[in-house]
Amino acid sequence: MTGSDEQPFPDPDELPLEAAELSLQKLVLESPDIKAFLTELAILASTRLSGPGNTIHSGVTVLRHKRPQAVAASDAAARALDELQNGFGQGPCLTALRQGTTLLVPDLSAEDRWRPYIRTAAAHGVSSILAVPLDLAGDAEAVLNLYSGRSNGFSGEDVATVESFAAQAASSLRLILRISQLREARNDLTAAMQSRTVIDMAVGAIMAQNRCDRDTAFSILTRASSTRNIKLRDVAATVITSISGEERITAYFDE
Repeated sequence: MTGSDEQPFPDPDELPLEAAELSLQKLVLESPDIKAFLTELAILASTRLSGPGNTIHSGVTVLRHKRPQAVAASDAAARALDELQNGFGQGPCLTALRQGTTLLVPDLSAEDRWRPYIRTAAAHGVSSILAVPLDLAGDAEAVLNLYSGRSNGFSGEDVATVESFAAQAASSLRLILRISQLREARNDLTAAMQSRTVIDMAVGAIMAQNRCDRDTAFSILTRASSTRNIKLRDVAATVITSISGEERITAYFDE
């Protein structure tokens, strides 16, 4: 993160906040998954805040099962810095994540908190850090982490801009999470309906072959599943295949 490693960036004023928000709306429609969205978010944040002589590296950390994970980054440096902080288990970004408040460290050399991490981050060329949590309304916990190689690398205007930007991103991400949850629920329901249909077909076949009632046929099926240690649906599919000769069982139902 030295000056010689920095690449030219467009003037932040050329990327107004409104344009960034429109880009986020586009990402909601085009991102194949949440990780892709978060990666694009990190890239947008880095580009929005970087300027001549002040390259900003941006990453996103998500709290999963009470453990932080670096899930997206604008570049390899940002990912390494996020993973470094997660490895220590403490730092400004993790504090911002857990407390749900923006946290700015303008000069790491003057910071007394998180000393083991701060010393290591400074050795990696970091001089100032800005962490802004993403309010996901209980769906998850995430934080946008920004690193600068310059002391006082983030102005008050930068902080306000990132907070506004993060609010827009969180709104978009909440929508993606809702869509993902609905898609998963629909897939689970579809799988359950398919399994139930195949099992019902197999029970009917056993009833016809053995001239027994439904309860007896179902008991035969479950006993075979338990004896062979095979899922009930798979046993049912085997029964149908043995009768119909079809290797693939297709279940039809109204969506």
